Amino acid sequence: MRVLLVHPSPLLYSELYLRLEPLGLERVAAAVRAAGHEVRLLDLQVFDHADYLRELAEWQPRAVGFSLNYLANVPEVIDLAKATRAQRPETFVFVGGHSASFIAAELLDHGAGAIDCVVRGEGEVVAPRVLEAIGAGGLERLPGVVTQRGAGPSPTLLENLDRHLPARDLGRRRHRYFLGVLDPCASAELTRGCPWDCSFCSAWTFYGRSYRKSSPEAAAEDLARIREPNVFLVDDVAFIHAEDGFAIGREVERRNIRKQYYLETRCDVLLKNQDVFAYWRKLGLFYMFLGVEALDAEALKRHRKRVSSDANMEALEVARKLGLAVAINIIADPDWDESRFAAVRDWALTVPEIVHLTVATPYPGTETWLTETRELTSHDYRLFDVQHAVLPTRLPLHRFYEQLVQTQAVLNRKHLGWGAISRYGGPLVRALARGQTNYLKMLWKFSSVYNAERQYGDHARPVKYALRPRRLVAGKPTPAQLYVHQPVSARKASA
Repeated sequence: MRVLLVHPSPLLYSELYLRLEPLGLERVAAAVRAAGHEVRLLDLQVFDHADYLRELAEWQPRAVGFSLNYLANVPEVIDLAKATRAQRPETFVFVGGHSASFIAAELLDHGAGAIDCVVRGEGEVVAPRVLEAIGAGGLERLPGVVTQRGAGPSPTLLENLDRHLPARDLGRRRHRYFLGVLDPCASAELTRGCPWDCSFCSAWTFYGRSYRKSSPEAAAEDLARIREPNVFLVDDVAFIHAEDGFAIGREVERRNIRKQYYLETRCDVLLKNQDVFAYWRKLGLFYMFLGVEALDAEALKRHRKRVSSDANMEALEVARKLGLAVAINIIADPDWDESRFAAVRDWALTVPEIVHLTVATPYPGTETWLTETRELTSHDYRLFDVQHAVLPTRLPLHRFYEQLVQTQAVLNRKHLGWGAISRYGGPLVRALARGQTNYLKMLWKFSSVYNAERQYGDHARPVKYALRPRRLVAGKPTPAQLYVHQPVSARKASA
């Protein structure tokens, strides 16, 4: 069977900082291909809707699967599903991905018959089974599958991460993927899941707080197959267990794999496992994202980070001593006033790290979606991108965006434009020598991407598809309310 897998268009911040290869979809593509199907992958981050409709007409796939990892892409995916149904009524249309897993029923309602099913959970497990069931009926009995006729049992986790290494050969225009100065940049996955439970995050609720790892041999094999000189390690928290990081690193060293790496981790993990990060620094670790999220103890407690402000600052010192380029995120609450924004700006100017802001957002799949008592001011999917305020702002909304952009501009002054030339001139020259211009083109784009008028104006756009109203819970949410993949303890209790 011919199967076309589609990744939607980029979000706001992708216009400036990064454009990542659709790694999850490439792994699903590998699983589907292993099941005997003919697969193509189209990434609308680097193609457009006309390219999609042309592929649909010329290749005539029997099934089209859309990846939906971000809520802001919901309207686009629904409209593309409807366009697919109109152009090829016989084509089977399914949707999966992280965000789709939390809003399956409403996606079907919005689709009005254009979406045959929504796949919850990890696509490598169930996508081949969905394709096998086309025309045979009983889709709604498959684990993780939701149709208009009903829903199957909870999805099952992929037992072995070594299976279905990404089908990167299906990617086209791979030179368009980059992450800041790492241009071009591929992506790789060493582990999957997160055992922590930050209130603003949906990684742990998606995976049921499970944590799995690739074998050192498979991880190194995947890295060895990557042609790009730079790699983003997409793990939610890198090197939770130092021994695993060392084991993979030894395989990388044995195979003489030479890359530059970007990874994300927690400050407490960096402090606990400094030796493994120092080891990977020798292997090519160049860039690190540290999940700081807040500068004060009260906000850290509210986010349930389970780490102190002092530990966060100590971790930044460790990263500096390792000689790493470091980016951190601070969550801006819509309740902030001018003085709070000013305090963050003042601090950001005193540290060498790249300080980025996201806006606190109750997001389906997060605990705050179920417990945040402030009423949402918008149900427009497109505003759920952590760059817009969907909760009431203390400041007038336009003023909030002015303060947000003014604070984000610290990043622009320090790390973009001419400031970036002086700091990252070497990597930039190497990228240009390879014919890569993604990073160079974005250096002076800040004001065209981040500006108060644009973000404020987004609230006035007509809303075609609206997120369903929340149902708040009293007290602590239950596993059934939180998780896509139910934890082992919850599955045993319900058995």
